[in-house]
Amino acid sequence: MSWTGPKDLQAQLARLWERGEFLRDAVTGHARFPMRLTLKVPASADITDRFDSVRAWAAGLSSVAVLHMEWQEIRHRVQGVQRLPASAWVNSIDDALSWLGKRREWDRFSALISATRQANPALLPWLEKRPLQALELAEDWRRLLEVVSWIMDRPRPGIYLRQVDLPGLHTKFIEAHRSVLAELLDLALPADAIDATKTGLNQFAFRYGFLDKPTRIRLRVLDPEIQSVPGPDCPDIALDADSFSRLRLPVRRVFITENETNFLAFPRAKEAIVIFGAGYGWDALARSRWLNDCMMYYWGDIDTHGFAILDKLRSHFAHVDSFLMDRATLAAHTAVWGVEDKPLLVDLQKLTPDERALYDDLRDNRIRQRLRLEQEHVGFGWVTHRLQELLADYDNR
Repeated sequence: MSWTGPKDLQAQLARLWERGEFLRDAVTGHARFPMRLTLKVPASADITDRFDSVRAWAAGLSSVAVLHMEWQEIRHRVQGVQRLPASAWVNSIDDALSWLGKRREWDRFSALISATRQANPALLPWLEKRPLQALELAEDWRRLLEVVSWIMDRPRPGIYLRQVDLPGLHTKFIEAHRSVLAELLDLALPADAIDATKTGLNQFAFRYGFLDKPTRIRLRVLDPEIQSVPGPDCPDIALDADSFSRLRLPVRRVFITENETNFLAFPRAKEAIVIFGAGYGWDALARSRWLNDCMMYYWGDIDTHGFAILDKLRSHFAHVDSFLMDRATLAAHTAVWGVEDKPLLVDLQKLTPDERALYDDLRDNRIRQRLRLEQEHVGFGWVTHRLQELLADYDNR
């Protein structure tokens, strides 16, 4: 039977609850009730062929206390005049909550609305947009409101997040709730208190004028004759991005690699440094305009993502050359070819013709399905030989 029964009607209400519609009504004041539910009733043939089932169906609907049924009389050629349900209504949100067993959640959400309306009405649109998430955050909501108010009173405070001084505030509370706080602050703060160019969770502090841990750039000086710091030759150094941008080293060549072992074992080279590319974006390097006066080489994986990273780096330094990202290196290491999990399919605009041809072959699976060669698998004999060729080529020019 395809007639609508009590469980079907209850499911209609449940779907609205699961989409947050009833909770949104509590924010907006939208009057949804009395609410008519969708009711599929028996056809005339059903009354003839399944009369007992039809009577049981009607009795089942009428037994649900929260349903208000509208009835109609049907004159049937066999069964005579029959009074059957024509439509089903729920008269109030209280009836709906009672049937769904959601009274406690409703009361909790209503308390959130009341607290928000009193503390910061500008945040009510967030409750309307994300009512179910608000319920999950009910225990933390008062504290979230306090954090927003604190920042509103001190826009772009210029301190670390852990320094927000609220009684009883756990030191990691703000970090743990950055996603929600970002949406709330965007509603509550004036435009001049928000740096709209900073997006994403990693940029939360900068977006709202807090200090953040400085991005650190790790490098090794590859020329023993360059005395960068006291200690052993070719030291491993980490500098904040601002200090790195002020370096004044007698360097002509800069190599960048994404693999730590390759970084640590990179061969010595005259007037050169190597940078470990893991852990920060290219924006950090972009501050270092002195790199424009150096020859730069990027060594990444031979796969679609490796070329995409190279392409992005060239958005900041157009003169970067690729290193060991060519067909000869790929062909020399067939024994250690791997598989790229999720190859890119986009076009890359900043590759050289040779790089683009190889990228296209990888993207289009012309060599092998989802082929990649990770840089860590390139033999160091090959690395040393190709590096010597590169240095000799430039020295002979």
